[in-house]
Amino acid sequence: MNTNLLQELSILSLFNQSTFQEGLKVHEHDATLENVAATQRLFDKGLVTQSDGGYLTSLGKDAVEQLQDLLLILK
Repeated sequence: MNTNLLQELSILSLFNQSTFQEGLKVHEHDATLENVAATQRLFDKGLVTQSDGGYLTSLGKDAVEQLQDLLLILK
């Protein structure tokens, strides 16, 4: 697994699965360059609504649900 993918998974894990009404903003002035780039890639892949985060898309919600399930299994 490459570093970019791990960073994207890390950003996805920050979203609150109990309510998809909460968004996430990754600002260049207070986030690492890696987090900013990962969020842009998630936007390019159609998982979030804005290049700096925003809300999860339908595909993003599915991804976060599966990621949370995987994290629970691995714990």
